[in-house]
Amino acid sequence: MRKLLLLAALATALALGVWWWLQRPLPVTTAVIARGSAAEVIYATGLVEPDRWAEVTSLARARIVDTCRCEGRFVELGAVLFRLDDSAAMAHVAELEAQLDLARKDLQRASDLQRRGIATEERVDQATAAVSQHSAAVTRARSELRDYVIVAPMAGQVLRLDGEIGEVVTPGEPLAWVGQPQPLLVNASVNEEDIPRVALGQRALLKADAFPGRPLDATVHAITPMGDPELKTYRVRLALPDDTPLFIGMSVEVNILVRTVEATLLAPAPAVVEGAVFVLGPDGRARRQPVATGIVGAEAVEITGGVEAGATVVSPVPAGLGDGARIAVRGPG
Repeated sequence: MRKLLLLAALATALALGVWWWLQRPLPVTTAVIARGSAAEVIYATGLVEPDRWAEVTSLARARIVDTCRCEGRFVELGAVLFRLDDSAAMAHVAELEAQLDLARKDLQRASDLQRRGIATEERVDQATAAVSQHSAAVTRARSELRDYVIVAPMAGQVLRLDGEIGEVVTPGEPLAWVGQPQPLLVNASVNEEDIPRVALGQRALLKADAFPGRPLDATVHAITPMGDPELKTYRVRLALPDDTPLFIGMSVEVNILVRTVEATLLAPAPAVVEGAVFVLGPDGRARRQPVATGIVGAEAVEITGGVEAGATVVSPVPAGLGDGARIAVRGPG
């Protein structure tokens, strides 16, 4: 009998404990619905570039023997930036010129023999063709010598030099960047599902790690008509003001402003779950209140109906919170 009574007491205590656990107030934090500005934005990432610039590459594989040491300076069109070792190329030209000289002498002999009736016209034609072939080879080799002198493709500032004396460069390898330091723009990639909402003249706000907490302005300047079918993005260029603090080559986060609404009701984004908020009632319970929403952002949601300004709502909404649940406010969310 004592064992049965003990078991009954333990079961009763357990049941009371479970009941208390289920009925206890759920600790929450809260926020107040207030008026503010809402903005519908399109997010993208971009890189700061000059409006006019050119990448300088090599067309030949050779060793760098001289450099202008002009990084940061302004140069004219055609200014020499690098000189490559052209000794092998010069030797090749000399070899081809010797072959051309030999072909010309052979043509001269064939012409003399033809006039004496010894050589045929076919022999002269063959010698003439050989001279033409060797002459074309010499012309081509001489033109290729220009590839060993790398020059500025435009007038502007040498933004960066990457080649050093002694390095062996390969065709297509970037060696320098030349461009105009002003104006600057941001070359951004926008997802294809967002590009229909982007238009010329829209304002954009930029964020850069180099300037934390400082919003930077830009304006949509151009939209590339054809997108990248693999990345599913479109290139959007944003013009920067002349006094922008951004540097060439900086990466930025881009927020293109599609639409703004002033003096509208705002709720924290974590307070809106499945189209409803939980309003703090006078009886200490949370009441689920469906709401109509407008612009949805990462931090806030525009409320267009369902609650009034000044309402206190649970934020964030904890898992398991139901309509009419008892809550204990622990502070602001």
